[in-house]
Amino acid sequence: MTEIKNKFWLDSGQTALLVVDIQEKLVPAMNQDLYRQLLQNVPLLIEGFRSLGLPIITTEQYPKGLGHTIAEFKEATEEHCVEKLTFSCCGDDGFVAALKKTGARQVVVVGMETHVCVLQTVIDLLDQGFCVHLVRDAVSSRFVGDYTGALDLAAAAGAVITTTETALFQLVRIAGTEEFKAISKLVRRRTE
Repeated sequence: MTEIKNKFWLDSGQTALLVVDIQEKLVPAMNQDLYRQLLQNVPLLIEGFRSLGLPIITTEQYPKGLGHTIAEFKEATEEHCVEKLTFSCCGDDGFVAALKKTGARQVVVVGMETHVCVLQTVIDLLDQGFCVHLVRDAVSSRFVGDYTGALDLAAAAGAVITTTETALFQLVRIAGTEEFKAISKLVRRRTE
C-alpha cells in the first residue's frame, strides 16, 4: 500500500476501536446535540467491530468519581476496560499493555471529552507511531467550540478525521461478503 492508503484506509487486520471515558457522571455536562450523535454512533461502531471480530478497548477516567461506562455500552465493552487517572490513555500502563496485546497499528477513537482525554490520547498515539482515525460523529464535549477546536488540533497533529460509516465501510471494503452484509444492516438501522 502507498503511504496515503496506509494513513487513510483502515485495514481490518490491524485496527482496534478505543472507547474513551463515556461515563455516567460526565453525560449530563455534555453538549446534548453532540452527545445524542455519539449515543447513536458508538453502538454501531462497537457492534461493527464485534461482528468483524476486531479488538475493542474501553477506558474509564477515575470511575470512583465519574462513575462507570454508561449502561448502553457497559456489557459490550467491559471485557477490556482499563481504569485510568491520566487524561491520555497512553499515560496508563494497563492501557498500553492492552493495546500492544491487540497487535493493532491503527486505532479508531471515539468518546469524551473530545478536547481533553480524547485529544491527549490521539496526540500520544500519533507520537507513538499509530495511525489514528478520530470519529467526528462519535465524540463529545461540553462546548461545541472545544469539540471543533479539538478536531482541528487532532487533524493538524496527523489524525484522520472520519465518520462512523466511513470507518465501518473501510473495514469491509467489498460488497456482497458476509462482513459487508453485517455492516450494511447496522448502517441501515442508523437511519430507521
